[in-house]
Amino acid sequence: MTGMILLDGGMGRELERSGAPFRQPEWSALALIEAPEAVARVHDGFIRAGAQVITTNSYALVPFHIGEARFAAEGERLADLAGQLARQAAAEAPGVRVAGSLPPVFGSYRPDLFEPERAQALLSVLVRGLAPHVDLWLAETQSSLAEAEAAALAVQGSGKPLWLSFTLRDELDSAPLLRSGEAVTDAARLALRLGAEALLFNCSRPEVMGAALEAARTAAPGLRLGVYANAFDDSQDEDGGANEVISTIRADLDPPRYCGWAKGWAAQGATIIGGCCGVGTEHIHHLADHLADGRGNG
Repeated sequence: MTGMILLDGGMGRELERSGAPFRQPEWSALALIEAPEAVARVHDGFIRAGAQVITTNSYALVPFHIGEARFAAEGERLADLAGQLARQAAAEAPGVRVAGSLPPVFGSYRPDLFEPERAQALLSVLVRGLAPHVDLWLAETQSSLAEAEAAALAVQGSGKPLWLSFTLRDELDSAPLLRSGEAVTDAARLALRLGAEALLFNCSRPEVMGAALEAARTAAPGLRLGVYANAFDDSQDEDGGANEVISTIRADLDPPRYCGWAKGWAAQGATIIGGCCGVGTEHIHHLADHLADGRGNG
């Protein structure tokens, strides 16, 4: 892959902003269940803004969000629907690829809740539903090495590339760490060992991304790197540490300011850039206009 690849932004907040059904605990899954046409519109909006990779709306298709009973009965069907909606949107825009979102299946920012004995059963439901529709896998907001290893195992043999994306602690006064406390350098080495095509950092403050890029570039030279930060106005979790709250959005991350951060990440070697929670279509449009000199489909 060569050139800059532009990702989409945060699905959940775009759904909320558009007036689609959106509440806790279902989060972005609620629109998929009750108003799938709203999900399709968000995909279309990000593509029109310039996104070259759109991500399936499967992040909240886990028991924490939709309940154990619904996940058992409808999880694969809903994952299939999420894949279909993204695929249909991409089909209207030549060159746009679909990333299959594989979330942390036991809760965002909660490596302490990880259950290795159950992880494959849950992830396999999402993989079966999404596989016919996606071009690559995006294991995102991974808080620990164990979560990432489970996601990689779930897609092993699928024949599709894997991108691993970790969420970081938001503290600025230490070496870059995953939410688990594990080192970013260890995450980079793991990505190499697992054969990941790219290593990304997402759903953390823009301020912590640069140090993570530097650490990853040193530990795993040659590995493709990427960033898609969130826009929360404090260091609380997007999902409140398992979606207990809906965090507010910072006022100082308008599109030009976010693009300023993105230019810094590009200078540090990131070649896959987009946005996470609170980063909307207007941000992606600004990135497409101002960041994308020399970007390509990869």
